[in-house]
Amino acid sequence: MKTILLLGSGELGKEFVISAKRLGARVIAVDKYAEAPAMQVADGFAVIDMLDGSALEQVVKKYKPDIIVPEIEAIRTEKLKDFETQGIFVVPTAKAAHLTMNRDAIRDVAHKILKLKTAKYAYATSYEELKEVGKTIGFPCVIKPVMSSSGKGQSIAKKEGDLQSSWTCALEGMRGTTKKVIIEEFIPFESEITLLTIKQKKGKTIFVKPIGHRQERGDYQESWLPAKITPAQLKKAQNMAKKVTDYLGGAGLFGVEFFITKKDVYFSELSPRPHDTGMVTMISQNLSEFDLHTRAILGLPIGDIDYFGPSASAVILASKESTSIRYNGVEKALEDSHVDIRLFGKPSSRPYRRMGVALARAKNIKDARLRAAKAAQKIKLEY
Repeated sequence: MKTILLLGSGELGKEFVISAKRLGARVIAVDKYAEAPAMQVADGFAVIDMLDGSALEQVVKKYKPDIIVPEIEAIRTEKLKDFETQGIFVVPTAKAAHLTMNRDAIRDVAHKILKLKTAKYAYATSYEELKEVGKTIGFPCVIKPVMSSSGKGQSIAKKEGDLQSSWTCALEGMRGTTKKVIIEEFIPFESEITLLTIKQKKGKTIFVKPIGHRQERGDYQESWLPAKITPAQLKKAQNMAKKVTDYLGGAGLFGVEFFITKKDVYFSELSPRPHDTGMVTMISQNLSEFDLHTRAILGLPIGDIDYFGPSASAVILASKESTSIRYNGVEKALEDSHVDIRLFGKPSSRPYRRMGVALARAKNIKDARLRAAKAAQKIKLEY
């Protein structure tokens, strides 16, 4: 039996724990707060600040994991390199975890080393620097913290007068201790896609059908599979995804994001783990992104992915701060036999916090999205 130390215990981690335990693994879930979703289904848990290297070391010494699986970016990644030299498998590699912890490192790798097509970009560490960079990149431009989760802190500055509010938004949404933002040229894209890319210990790289998604406040609101892109666009995206994941190495599932325009495909971001937009795979196919991640990590065979048809997901959001939450409307949502629900079990809520997701299938993407959205709207939170 392999022991897995999961660093980050949110909703994505919870589904990963379920998949890993089904295949016989022992999982210890770690996060900065108690009763996190993954802790509720794991074999054990620890509450620590994962940016504290000594705290990470103590947890590793206590549980002696065979595998360390980062689920979030805010981790003292230098320690992961130490654990890797001790013979622990860090997923997908310690290098990958370090490079993808911040948007700046992986963007520089993609653009400068691998020569992938990206939007024009630059960095700023102060508001004054942001103003200078904004003049160079031009308006509108997209401003993001180099470290954040689920798009927090992201905004679009349409003119110079918007930069102050964008800087404030980035500061509020950033994680870690470094005050640094990335400023990107705004790409007039037709769609955004996530291409789930699976690197196996043995065997070829596998791709899930492309996932389309819509964001608000920089955070995913709904996703659908398959996304509507041309075979040529898909081939470009797959080639870029393979190139960057080959560079990062290791094994596991990567969520690689792209902007799709009429004429081209732009690399955007990469997460070396299951992706929030990929939750749609819990209803779209026989092996979800969590099952695929688990099998790749454990070195198990991955057979054919059987798709069940057009599918969609829609998030269930909180509207208030509370530590006492009840859910109503689940029965009404499930009256549609093509709908499923996942409630994450987060112990507290705040405005716009993702508390669950509705999943749906239909004969076409339009109807699948409509079904998922209607199901999500039927779930009412009481505080």
